Amino acid sequence: MIRRIDLRAEDPDSVDYRAAVPRADFDVEAAVPAVHAICEAVRHRGLAAIREYAAQFDGVTLADVRVSSEAMVTALEQLDPDVRAGLEESIRRLRITSEHELERDATTELAPGARVTHRKVAMDRVGVYVPGGLAPLVSSVLMNVVPAQTAGVREIALASPPQREFDGSVHPTILAACALLGVEEVYAVGGAQAIAMFAYGTEGPDAPDGCRPVDLVTGPGNIYVATAKRLVRGRVGIDSEAGPTEIAILADDTAEAAYVAADLISQAEHDPIAASVLVTDSERLATEVETELERQVAATKHTERITTALAGEQSGIVLVRDVEQGIAVVDAYAAEHLEIHTADAASDAARIRNAGAIFVGPHAPVSLGDYCAGSNHVLPTGGCACHSSGLSVRAFTKSVHVVDYSAAALAEVAHHVVALADAEDLPGHGAAVRVRTEAARDLPGDDA
Repeated sequence: MIRRIDLRAEDPDSVDYRAAVPRADFDVEAAVPAVHAICEAVRHRGLAAIREYAAQFDGVTLADVRVSSEAMVTALEQLDPDVRAGLEESIRRLRITSEHELERDATTELAPGARVTHRKVAMDRVGVYVPGGLAPLVSSVLMNVVPAQTAGVREIALASPPQREFDGSVHPTILAACALLGVEEVYAVGGAQAIAMFAYGTEGPDAPDGCRPVDLVTGPGNIYVATAKRLVRGRVGIDSEAGPTEIAILADDTAEAAYVAADLISQAEHDPIAASVLVTDSERLATEVETELERQVAATKHTERITTALAGEQSGIVLVRDVEQGIAVVDAYAAEHLEIHTADAASDAARIRNAGAIFVGPHAPVSLGDYCAGSNHVLPTGGCACHSSGLSVRAFTKSVHVVDYSAAALAEVAHHVVALADAEDLPGHGAAVRVRTEAARDLPGDDA
């Protein structure tokens, strides 16, 4: 069901561990021509193009692209009480951690009268995409909306694919979560066309209730969503180009095979190209996990999807000499989700530099982070954790430097500005300072 990759004999100075653990084929470039056509159609034809794509891709005829507030209220009223309680607790925990992530303005006094303030400003309008293909990812509503609200974003628009079984509307659980969070602007639009809608807007004389363009687009999606994000980046900001989900587990002989197998399955359940990787120095554990996978997969609901993911080239059991080599392997792999099941899990976790989120010990499975840990589950994939971070309040803010200098403070550094301007052959820059300092010297009674 899952292959083995043996790295025990490899020379750490000559092997590329990142390449040694392959990932699923996720070729964004190959999708560009088709996605570009979709984006251009939405850009120029707005809601008409969106309705055509809804019929083509989702098999629905859209009357109203925007979901009514009444539909969201009804969805919340009909929501299973246990699901509502779970959503409310997830929101509460995530809001607490988001509030602690808020950055304050920082003012620096460089000299008397020379002040620079690093000001944090929330995005004005954000578009959130929530997948609804293989599963209605209601948790993605929370993970995007809560930090945006905490950051102070003024307007949040949300899009999710129209569902045939719900008369072309968004999945009711997603609508209920929107109602719970007070998100009033929701569109039944999926895929690349949703990203294009956010980037270009669909307002006009024929669409007075259309979507206005946003400043930032966040949220995971399939390869078409990721490609559309790449194409509109620059016109709008994006959080990331999310690829297939992935889990890596670093485990030694102390790990519980049933736990490890269950967690590998939990990510494989997402998608046939999801990656599940175990890195271990214990052949005994590897064999026990293989046995557990056979037993547990047979009992799951999505057996075919999970089996395909576990058997894919992107999944495997990687054998290493010791935990030290294992740390090097998982650090190079830079997984979206990384679990540590070792004798000294906390200490080993502290040595990891590259991971979207790290789950320490046997009682912190990835599924806890997916819903209720208080952490965010929108994380960098495809090895991007070596340079990118997961979604947080910071993604919904930008920095502005506010420079406030007095005449005296400017005069103190004027000669430096002039010297550097001359060095760059930009005399006008220096002149912009001289005109001020000379004017200040000419003022009666001013010694500055």
